[in-house]
Amino acid sequence: MKPFITIVASIFVFGLVIFIHEFGHFITAKKSGVKVNEFSIGMGPLLFSRTKGETQYSVRLLPIGGYCQMEGEDEDSDDEGSFTNASVWKRIAITVAGAVMNLILGFLILGILTATGGSIASRTVGKFYDDSATEASGLKINDKIIGINGSHVFVAEDIFYEMMYVEDGKADLEVIRDGERITLKDVRFKTNWDEENQINVIELDFAVYGVKKTVGTVIQSSFLQAVSTTRMIIKSVIQMITGTVPANSISGPVGIISVIGDAAGQGIRSLLNILSYISIDLGVMNLLPIPALDGGRLLTLFIEAVTKKKLSRKWEIAINIAGFVLLIGLMIFATYNDILRMIRK
Repeated sequence: MKPFITIVASIFVFGLVIFIHEFGHFITAKKSGVKVNEFSIGMGPLLFSRTKGETQYSVRLLPIGGYCQMEGEDEDSDDEGSFTNASVWKRIAITVAGAVMNLILGFLILGILTATGGSIASRTVGKFYDDSATEASGLKINDKIIGINGSHVFVAEDIFYEMMYVEDGKADLEVIRDGERITLKDVRFKTNWDEENQINVIELDFAVYGVKKTVGTVIQSSFLQAVSTTRMIIKSVIQMITGTVPANSISGPVGIISVIGDAAGQGIRSLLNILSYISIDLGVMNLLPIPALDGGRLLTLFIEAVTKKKLSRKWEIAINIAGFVLLIGLMIFATYNDILRMIRK
């Protein structure tokens, strides 16, 4: 039963985030007067299609993607409504629209989860548990935690995330106390130690207040959660580039599908939570200035906007091919990591 649930859940998640991404390109192109030749859900052999106006709407066999094929997007075209003949700012809007739609989808799902869940957790300390190390280190009731070791804390979940990088069980906390912003040095956290006398788990020894749910607090909390997720993704990319995170920890499609399957097995809320993360992740990653991604095209468009000169088609194709090869290589490497992890389980 689990493999079936994993397949269905993965098709749902990937299908929705890719559809909403391509729909962003599609609707912005239409509004900008750019001709869309085909809008496809799925890849590979055509199952059925319908043509309305200038656009063919298609459903294809493989539910692993989709695309919005615009006139003159990847080839020269003299058509008045081609992508290349649109103004540079219209092309920028069309290019960025897919990622923006993914970010909006992630925010909306977080809003649904927040509105239908329990109370909203604040960042303000409400009580301490017995023998609290943080209380003994100077943290007090009603302190609002806004930073840990120089990293801003947007939502309560950020406290857990930043604790993963706390060394020796101690961290500098920035808090708001009685309206004043202060820094608490070397606040100790409750820690568990392994057999080699190394920190295994850092635990919170305090609880935070809940926030009353209103339309305003739900929107604010959802927005801050989306900001927090975006920052987490960017930090992960930086850590990968700088080598802070081991290369063998990079996960690919197999690993993501496994996570989706596990989330689906835990219920609809867990699946929606993963969906919001993947949608925001796709939006952020697509804006990175990497050739073959929207961010790569966005970079060349901004250069064109500044210099008033278009990049030659020859160089654009060469750069995109190089970027595509790089991405395929990274995906193969990530999939190799996924398979190794599965074998070692």
